[in-house]
Amino acid sequence: MARARRGQGELEGQVLGALREAGGPVTAAWVQERLGGDLAYTTVVTILTRLLAKDVVARERQGRAFLWTPTADVARLAALRMRRLLDGERDREAVLASFVTALPPGDEQVLRALLEAAGPGRVNRRSTGPADPGGTED
Repeated sequence: MARARRGQGELEGQVLGALREAGGPVTAAWVQERLGGDLAYTTVVTILTRLLAKDVVARERQGRAFLWTPTADVARLAALRMRRLLDGERDREAVLASFVTALPPGDEQVLRALLEAAGPGRVNRRSTGPADPGGTED
């Protein structure tokens, strides 16, 4: 029976999850083995390189190989995907309004609490990173 094809976002999440469980810098071969070995080594390296470009992993050379370390969690990766989707839409307000009105009551309350905790000036609309503590852009 053929294995169902995983989406890029799912693979990225699995690779990042494996790195976070590692407890220290690891090789792409370690990640490949941790994920069950059904992925080609080149696929694992491609995913790691994409995660590096998204600034959610770091790498350092050790001999001929790279050691990979997570710099963010899976939630940050999901937030980046959500942001990329939103950035691709012309009518951001309509998309956000549709998103918010479709939230279950519990999620709506969590979102309200997060927005209130961020406070005015803390949410930087152009940043893909964490809010600037001073509320200013560099």
